[in-house]
Amino acid sequence: MNMLASMIKKNALLLCFLIASQWIFSQKNLISNSSKVSVITCGTGNESYSLFGHTALRIQDPANALDLVYNYGAFDFQTPNFVMKFVKGDLQYFAAVHTFPEFISQYQYEERAVFEQELRLSTTQKQDLFNALNESLTSGSSYYTYKFIDKNCTSMVVDLINKTLQTKLIVNKSHEDETYRAILFPYFQNHFYEKLGTSIIFGTKVDQQGTQLFLPFQLLESLKKIQYQNNPIVSETKTLLSLNKEAPFSYWNNPYTYFALLFFIVVLNKRFVNIFFLSIMACIGLFFSFAWFYSLHLELANNYNIFLFNPTLLGFLLFFWRKNKRGIYRLALFNLLCLFVYLVIMINKVHLILVLPLLVTSGIILVRIAIQNKRRIPIII
Repeated sequence: MNMLASMIKKNALLLCFLIASQWIFSQKNLISNSSKVSVITCGTGNESYSLFGHTALRIQDPANALDLVYNYGAFDFQTPNFVMKFVKGDLQYFAAVHTFPEFISQYQYEERAVFEQELRLSTTQKQDLFNALNESLTSGSSYYTYKFIDKNCTSMVVDLINKTLQTKLIVNKSHEDETYRAILFPYFQNHFYEKLGTSIIFGTKVDQQGTQLFLPFQLLESLKKIQYQNNPIVSETKTLLSLNKEAPFSYWNNPYTYFALLFFIVVLNKRFVNIFFLSIMACIGLFFSFAWFYSLHLELANNYNIFLFNPTLLGFLLFFWRKNKRGIYRLALFNLLCLFVYLVIMINKVHLILVLPLLVTSGIILVRIAIQNKRRIPIII
């Protein structure tokens, strides 16, 4: 029964899409004076891909029985070498169009809020925007290389609107005095390890002033403040769905398990556990180094967190195996120096409090290793 219902639903959605496509790409695709163009902002979800929300454009034209939503940010899981392309940053994303009932039902199912802001545009401007959206779908220009800050579902919508207005009117007017890293932090409520992971994998770019409009709710708030031809660019902000709910408390994805694990490592003070911990830190650092030089994502470059997740920590495996106390001692001192440099860099960074337990744990282990392997100077009486 479930399979049959699923097939019926998919066929119905496909039929709706084909009907919509036939209308869109027909020669008589002129929209009427009663048409509306709206920016749709979708609330955050509990999955990692939905933590920051989503932006789309809605085209309504009652006179032509038209109600479509255009989305930038779709991608194909069947793409060859999908994972490596995603990491490298050359995975191609594209635009997709859905009927509004299909679109809203998906967010209803995911229990995510949906907001709508109708743009004050002339009929000519609406037609230009509508034509640009349809042209991108048919010409292939809807494909783009995703960039976390510079090119995503929000920035693509902003660029289309600005191109239609023939001026760079839509700009960031929300959290302008904060860094990109600080702007992202509130989106990780009840998602501690995602917050920690994002904090340590990003480099210097996200520490820059957050001037770029790159998040859906940034756009929503900015549109409320932008004036066009001496009037607000949007008349009002409507709530189409108010079903957004907080992520349920997780028994593992929280700071308590993080602190407890690190406390256990420090108190246990066993050589095997210490070396295993330092090796994991080193492997993470190796991945950061690989991403830094391999990936085209600028957010992953210049990652100073490598001073904490130092690949040279793997050297302890060799030195302990060879029982090279001098090598162990010098490597411990070198990494303690790296931790000091890291602490200096991190003094004014918003994620210092997140990584401080890791820094302290690494520092304690390294000090213990250095003391245990320091060469003793014999005393002659």
